[in-house]
Amino acid sequence: MDISVNTQALVYLVSAILFILALKGLTHPSTARRGNFYGMIGMAIAIAATLLGREVSFYGLIAAGGVVGAVIGAVVAARVRMTAMPQLVAALHSFVGLAAVLVAIGTYLNHRAAGHTDGVLMTELSIGIVIGAITFTGSVIAFAKLQELMSGAPILFKGQHLLNALMGVAVVALAVHFGVTGSLWSLALMTLIAFVIGVTLIIPIGGADMPVVISMLNSYSGWAAAATGFTLNNKLLIIVGALVGCSGAILSYIMCKAMNRSIFNVVFGGFGTGGGEVSAAGQAAQKGVKSASVEDAVYWMEDAGKVIVVPGYGMAVAQAQHALKELMAQLEARKVDVLFAIHPVAGRMPGHMNVLLAEADIPYDKVLEIDEVNPEFPTADVALVVGANDVVNPAAETDPSSPIYGMPILQAAKARQVFFLKRSMRPGYSGVDNLLFYRDNTSLVFGDAKVTIEGMVNALKGGGH
Repeated sequence: MDISVNTQALVYLVSAILFILALKGLTHPSTARRGNFYGMIGMAIAIAATLLGREVSFYGLIAAGGVVGAVIGAVVAARVRMTAMPQLVAALHSFVGLAAVLVAIGTYLNHRAAGHTDGVLMTELSIGIVIGAITFTGSVIAFAKLQELMSGAPILFKGQHLLNALMGVAVVALAVHFGVTGSLWSLALMTLIAFVIGVTLIIPIGGADMPVVISMLNSYSGWAAAATGFTLNNKLLIIVGALVGCSGAILSYIMCKAMNRSIFNVVFGGFGTGGGEVSAAGQAAQKGVKSASVEDAVYWMEDAGKVIVVPGYGMAVAQAQHALKELMAQLEARKVDVLFAIHPVAGRMPGHMNVLLAEADIPYDKVLEIDEVNPEFPTADVALVVGANDVVNPAAETDPSSPIYGMPILQAAKARQVFFLKRSMRPGYSGVDNLLFYRDNTSLVFGDAKVTIEGMVNALKGGGH
């Protein structure tokens, strides 16, 4: 049964409203579940309206592709761990980018065969191909860095920014030539160079700054979807792409502002790079590091007035959030005030730690952002850092040669005592040694974070010291 164009437009409007409500819901952990529900319902009715449209005449390949995609998606969703969610997001962004490229090329070939090409269409195709190609290869590089298939450290070479600028000019020139002539060679070269730009824009990004890159690639994928909407003359795709593009860009700006970074440098690939000077952190590594036992940490915490927990990627890897909830309950039973400090880039993507803590039912009013919690550290008896590194590293404030210099950090060092839960002395994702390890008020508790915290809980249940 086909539906009329007007009915389809009305259904698309309802879908667009649901997508807007979904974005609104995702702005806070307490409403995120409802936001996801709105998004799923909006997408379901949008797909149904599209399939019932007059432009669809054969359902065989669509059904086959839908079934295969649904099976793959269900398997991935069931198996992926929360720690791997950032690289999954990067992979999904790459699919959107590649889809935009393929749709644009297919549309071009169909119109060329029919002899219906014009400047407006060629312009739309050029925009879709360039944004899509950059999104695709950029997301692949982000995935490789997050999955540790390649180094998370910045990859730099002489003349890198000049090369990016020259390739940008070449892409614009080829797009103009393609728009005027419809040349297949211009299309091919433009696509190839755009793929390369996606690589050269992302490889100089340092690991500590990857959450901002993920956010920016999310924005790129939105614009790629919007461009595809123009190509296919699908208004809903234009609306959805614009929503994703704008929201991703706004989130990237907010994160850059929170990290004292330049949005210009994120977009043009000069973000998070340091010079070749010897870091002060390397010299600090020659100093001794104090280690502590679970009992030492418990001794401090059960008599504390305030304990601030700083969760990081190590917490996600160990799946220690539920153990932290038990630790919080034990401490609060002893009248200890327990807070959680969240940095904008803790983990591997925006909101990574918030999601994990919400999963463990830790109250939202106990989870504080960087501006709220930093004034609390000087009054805290203990800062318990669970697998975080770069977000508490004083090198961001004291070492101009550090790749993370200038990034606001959680002021854990100002607590009376700092306990670091670590598996080893390996540095954080940025590859920078943590100067906090070597402070007089810092001790490291080595071991798996979940096992260590469970040991703390058992010690507290047993009466402590």
